[in-house]
Amino acid sequence: MAKFEINTDDMQEDSAYRDSEADEHSKTNDILGLRRTAGEVKRHKVMVRIISILLIVLTAIVAIAYAVSYFYDKFGSFTVMVNKYDMINQGLTLSETPEYDKSNATLNADILYDMTNISGDDLPENIDKINGVHNGSGYIAYTFYLINSGHDTVSYQGVMTMENITKNVDEAVRVAVYRNGEKTVYGKTKSDGSGMERDCDKEFESSSVIMSTKTDKFEPGARDKYTVVIWLEGNDPDCLDNIIGGTMKISMNFEIYENT
Repeated sequence: MAKFEINTDDMQEDSAYRDSEADEHSKTNDILGLRRTAGEVKRHKVMVRIISILLIVLTAIVAIAYAVSYFYDKFGSFTVMVNKYDMINQGLTLSETPEYDKSNATLNADILYDMTNISGDDLPENIDKINGVHNGSGYIAYTFYLINSGHDTVSYQGVMTMENITKNVDEAVRVAVYRNGEKTVYGKTKSDGSGMERDCDKEFESSSVIMSTKTDKFEPGARDKYTVVIWLEGNDPDCLDNIIGGTMKISMNFEIYENT
């Protein structure tokens, strides 16, 4: 009869060995798991840093854009320009005084930070007698000269435009233009469409153009004097609280044209 013997000691040793291997394998998996977790944490930290930096950069860009927009709306709201080609080749130039020592293609007028409404009847009588910027209480006033410093007789045209209008502030705005002492007051057509405001001489030419002018036979050495006055007309029915905080920019551009 065959006789089989089972050595339980060997079985116990084998079992202990397998258990030891299983523990080692489990520990190895745990270590790998920890390593993977640490890597994920590191990547997460890097991503958080990148996102934080991007947010800071984005915030800075928005802040800069806001600052530029803010100062753009609040300062330099009346600009006078001549075509640079005409300045260089034909000598058409700008100056705040009748005499000038250099050619200027652009002039910028300071504005009132907070403009309140006034009556056009209260503007000083000598408002076009002062050169350069001479703002007063409730109005912007700027006098400049367009000069032909070249050698040819030319014809020029000028266009005054408005942009960046907010809160319908243009409904109550008045613009007086003195050209060589001759005054013309411009305003927007009445909001009901019934025609010109009673205190105006002419209506705005369009929703973006205030006025335009043309001059022929502008000879060498000739000077045209312009005074521009801007205010909110308190007697305008549209001069209401809802335009408070409104802004707009006005510019006047001159260029030579061919007179056919």
